[in-house]
Amino acid sequence: MLRFILPITFFVLSLSALFVTPVRAADPWVVYQGAMGELKGKNIVLVSGDEEYRSEEVLPQLGKILAEHHGCKCTVLFAIDSKDGAISPNTTDNIPGLDALDGADLMIIMTRFRNLPEGQMKHIVDYVDSGRPIIGLRTATHAFAGMKAYAKYNYNSKDWSGGFGRQVLGETWVNHHGGHGRQSTRGLLVEERKDSPILRGLKNGDVWGTTDVYTVHLPLPETCQPLVMGQVLEGMKFDDQPLDEKDTPAGKRKNDPMMPVAWTNSFKSVSGKTARVFTTTMGSADDFATPGTRRLLVNATYWALGLEDKITDKLNIDLVGEYKPHPFGNNKYTPGVKPEDLKMIK
Repeated sequence: MLRFILPITFFVLSLSALFVTPVRAADPWVVYQGAMGELKGKNIVLVSGDEEYRSEEVLPQLGKILAEHHGCKCTVLFAIDSKDGAISPNTTDNIPGLDALDGADLMIIMTRFRNLPEGQMKHIVDYVDSGRPIIGLRTATHAFAGMKAYAKYNYNSKDWSGGFGRQVLGETWVNHHGGHGRQSTRGLLVEERKDSPILRGLKNGDVWGTTDVYTVHLPLPETCQPLVMGQVLEGMKFDDQPLDEKDTPAGKRKNDPMMPVAWTNSFKSVSGKTARVFTTTMGSADDFATPGTRRLLVNATYWALGLEDKITDKLNIDLVGEYKPHPFGNNKYTPGVKPEDLKMIK
């Protein structure tokens, strides 16, 4: 009797296995799906991955704001530890999901010295070559380093001088201009550009952050137009005074002349299209807590998408959910966080 039961049991178990839905691992990225708003129907991909300025906190919050208040779809990508699937800013060679760029209307990028494998990097290169718009935050000026297949994108490229940073965004990594970790930045609007739609709803001092001013030397004004200059402050508080330079010799002063901290660029891609590009060297998680810095980025998003006529000083820049940014600094990220932990909770 047993010899008849065993084959039947095996058959039943095998048949049932065919109808068991396998457990699918959560995607190593997060998608915020908007519903209503001026950006409805737009697809934005936000690429994070830096060790210091908490892009893994900034870009999810920016994605939530754009999706929740403005209606677009936002896909946020992260540097991922392939062993446990956790967000790992120190992992410089893995940002899964970059194929999302293939159908994107806008790329917002905040990476630092990434050495991505050829298969991942190709999606970024194809996006740049397509002539679609780009927004670069803080360390995006030195987004890539050490790559071989796409070496020209490296921040120190000699063949494509300054790589992605200089050629596409307008500048590569040069140096810290303000005192790193001790002199914050106040944004002053460029008088000749005060009517730019990107600056609507902003006045001098609205843009502020604890990050310091970078050294920036923009190309000719035919392509790059500075919008906000960075005033170096004496300390790390919003209302600190400008750096006292009365005894500093000319040529070594930090605020005379000031460095740009936000600008636009026109990048002509290999496709022959001219891309709209906006870059700011602001953008740490701390910086993004300042309403003026958020407004600058939301305005820039509309402008990059060709919707500058929709920009008003009433655009909603309110934070979505809890936002408690960590201070910038190496190894100050929260370990063990996975993209699925950052989903929007209604």
